[in-house]
Amino acid sequence: MAELESTVINTNVKQKDPSTALVIAVTTRAIFNLEEEHKLYLEKGKEEYTRHQQANLDKPLPPGTAFAFIQAVQYVNKKILESNPAERDLFDILVLSNNSPESGVRIINSAKHYGLEISKFCFVSDEDSTQYLKSHGVKLFLSADRTDVCNALRRGVSAALVFQQEVQAPSTPLRVVFDGDAVLFSDETDQIFQEQGLEGAVQYERAMEAIPIGEGPLKAFAMHLGKMHKKFGQEKSPIRTYLVTACSGRDMGIRAIKTLREWGLPIDEAFFMDGAPKGPILAQIQPHIFFDDGLHNIQGAQNVGVPSAWVP
Repeated sequence: MAELESTVINTNVKQKDPSTALVIAVTTRAIFNLEEEHKLYLEKGKEEYTRHQQANLDKPLPPGTAFAFIQAVQYVNKKILESNPAERDLFDILVLSNNSPESGVRIINSAKHYGLEISKFCFVSDEDSTQYLKSHGVKLFLSADRTDVCNALRRGVSAALVFQQEVQAPSTPLRVVFDGDAVLFSDETDQIFQEQGLEGAVQYERAMEAIPIGEGPLKAFAMHLGKMHKKFGQEKSPIRTYLVTACSGRDMGIRAIKTLREWGLPIDEAFFMDGAPKGPILAQIQPHIFFDDGLHNIQGAQNVGVPSAWVP
């Protein structure tokens, strides 16, 4: 059987131990803006696309939606190693690409141009590249392809879909915003809300107040992030995490707070929006990435220039 994955190790970057590192896999279209090239690929085919990439080897690709997030992650690694040079609990970034290694040279050159510490470039010729996520120990997968994201979630890997947008690069520390239901938590209350309306959902939450909410698709990633967060005092941490949820704090917030406490997951700030738009609060937080399962919330975040990732 032909080898379907070709991995290029970046020897300029210290390789991390995947059993202890928080491994994040990003696709090329999530980290760089490849919309023009992708259009060329769809309209003219793979050969024309490869020819174009090879003709522009030394022309760096513009940053994409997940670019600032990856830069902020690098900053966290720097701060962790400053406080403990032997620390192994670090972020590890790998690029997962459906490019051939020939057309992938421009991707490698672009990463080098921006000083991105990507440890591996994995070029996969298989239709479903997500089958390689588990073998690399990936804890979070960011892609611009919906099928990829759904496949990764089915494989039990935290994953989200990024939409290409113009992103203002926020300053450090790393700021990550999570929605509650169907992202950090399971969608159990959401389902009650669909079936019985707000009153039913509120009654359900009150009855279940003492019982932690089930796990959502991004819980595993959030827990690993929380573990890194705890290495620092609250004031000095290079990581800040936020919960921004549509539900009301008065009726439904108590259970969410109790669940986070039960999980031992540190959240710096929690906002219970009671149905109000999330855009204004996100504009204030200026996160490097915002995870939500509602496309209207993603749209609202994009309107204020916040890098967003949809959890379908």
